[in-house]
Amino acid sequence: MNKEEIKIKWESNEELQQSAGLVKYKEWLSINKSLHFKDYESLWQWSTTSTADFWESLWEYFKIIAHEPYTKVLSEDIMPDTIWFEGATLNYAEHVFRNAVDQEPAIIFKAENKDVSIISWEQLKKQTAQLANYLKSLGVKKGDRVVGFLPNIPEATIGFLATISIGAVWSSCSPDFGTGSVLDRFSQVTPKVLLTIDGYRYGGKAFDKKEAVQTLQENLDSLEKTIVIPYLNDYTALTVNANDILWREALLGQSELLRFEPVPFGHPIWVLYSSGTTGMPKAITHSHGGVLLEHLKYLTFHNDCRKGEKFFWYTTTGWMMWNFVNAALLTGATIVLYDGSPAYPNISYLWEFASKYEIEHFGTSAGFIIACMKAGINPMQDFNLSKLRSIGSTGSPLPPEGFDWVYKHIKEDIWLMSMSGGTDVCSAFVGGNPLLPVFEGEIQCRTLGCAMEALDENGEPLLNEVGEMVISKPMPSMPIYFWNDANKKRYKASYFELYPGKWRHGDWIEITDRGTVIIFGRSDATLNRGGVRIGTSEIYRAVDQVKAVTDSLVTCIELKGGEYYMPLFIQLQDNEILDETLVKLLKKTIRETCSPRHVPDEFIVVPQIPYTISGKKMETPIKKILMGETPEKVLNKDSMKNPDAVQFFISFAQKNKDKFN
Repeated sequence: MNKEEIKIKWESNEELQQSAGLVKYKEWLSINKSLHFKDYESLWQWSTTSTADFWESLWEYFKIIAHEPYTKVLSEDIMPDTIWFEGATLNYAEHVFRNAVDQEPAIIFKAENKDVSIISWEQLKKQTAQLANYLKSLGVKKGDRVVGFLPNIPEATIGFLATISIGAVWSSCSPDFGTGSVLDRFSQVTPKVLLTIDGYRYGGKAFDKKEAVQTLQENLDSLEKTIVIPYLNDYTALTVNANDILWREALLGQSELLRFEPVPFGHPIWVLYSSGTTGMPKAITHSHGGVLLEHLKYLTFHNDCRKGEKFFWYTTTGWMMWNFVNAALLTGATIVLYDGSPAYPNISYLWEFASKYEIEHFGTSAGFIIACMKAGINPMQDFNLSKLRSIGSTGSPLPPEGFDWVYKHIKEDIWLMSMSGGTDVCSAFVGGNPLLPVFEGEIQCRTLGCAMEALDENGEPLLNEVGEMVISKPMPSMPIYFWNDANKKRYKASYFELYPGKWRHGDWIEITDRGTVIIFGRSDATLNRGGVRIGTSEIYRAVDQVKAVTDSLVTCIELKGGEYYMPLFIQLQDNEILDETLVKLLKKTIRETCSPRHVPDEFIVVPQIPYTISGKKMETPIKKILMGETPEKVLNKDSMKNPDAVQFFISFAQKNKDKFN
């Protein structure tokens, strides 16, 4: 098979083959462990079969600072009860500051309504120490919870680092969350201290959040102190309640000596949350040591992030990618933060931003790349992106057309890394590799230490066929537990019911004989027509080729008598209408791109496609609503990015209830 047939979009150059972090690790294994690997596949095989040896090698390679040594790498308990590096004590934040680069900034920050600000490593360390000492003066101690109701601003990073430096547990929500959704999350962890802003700007509009903050204070009985950061207004325009304190006053007069509290390897570092579209969000809790090893591994080997490089990912504090961005500090990189709309004042802005601040690693979502493609912009022509060497894409599968657009309109020799993992592990199971080629529409590899398989209905592994994504060996960044989940009941039900002792992630994937991975979407949203299954991403790939359509959502409902009803809901571009010509074009495109069997039964125009706050299409909740479930049972509007969008589907289900029975 020639290169044209397998559509290689990028290949590693000689410089990368010699200098990449992954190469240095292979050389270290050869010298120090007498382990010689001819290629990545053999290295991956070793990392997933010699589990203890692999993770212990990372401990040694990254020179983990241990205040107490471990007595055993991992216990023999099956997932999710595996215990890692028993006896060891450490602190994640200590590893952040050991790689400070004095001549480069720690943080570059820009917001819609604010000039850029540069924060040095010295300033970051000083403010982290001041806040940590203030928290200790309030009585915050190891294991207590500190929460942030904050945008993606430097104060959020400082709050996180200060909290974990003293062994307390961090959790955050973005201020664009509905107040009820924030309470659903924070009430589970009973925080002692709240860090918050007074408001923020997005898309050129101001959003005052003082009333929301007051609601949080009134309903979080455990709360003892609120630290307020003037963000929408300045200090002179903001007054606080008697038990609140302004950010600068909290830091004023505090010691600048930063100390790190040693905690066990498995001590909780933060609580992240599932989208919570149905019921209370899962309070996913990770450990200091688990995410430390995982983040060092992924960012150094799979993202090839280096000291002094600028690392950017568009995110909010309510998405695990925010934690991942901060993890880039572990490598000595400069993290670049942006707060605001990615399409304000226009959809080219983030590419202009990348050019202006000479970003090396640019992270975004597949949805943003598709939106740029549909908008017809050409950043390659408009901006100087010579410094940019990698683009990361996550959130949903990036279709082949997205790959093509990046190489035609961003940069011809860019390393495009599609990755997938999630809140569950705060990292990626599959992602980039600086030594392997990039194939159109495919993720480069399974990451080191991730024993992933695609399994059929009988639990047998598949190659070049689609199956359930299952992980058969433990990873230290898997959750230690869900907060307040007695006997890990909800944890086990989430991942381990279908394949006992193995992690079922809920994605539908194909592993190719080249070692690449293709993700087809959530397995519980599979489109089954007459026994032939395809992923929703395949329909979206086809529809994305039709310029008249802005966005879409597809589902397939099983009817009585073995029949199926498969509607496609579409959001149209301005001034477009759904006429016979457009219907024919959609049918033809889906028929040719996917299969004749999966041409939708009906095309329905909607005002908006509903999304979770983390940017995922709400396929399963919409399917359940169409099948007659009450909206209150299957979704939480406070967990939605655009809660008004669901009203159309509720009305549609009521009007067509006879059709679905």
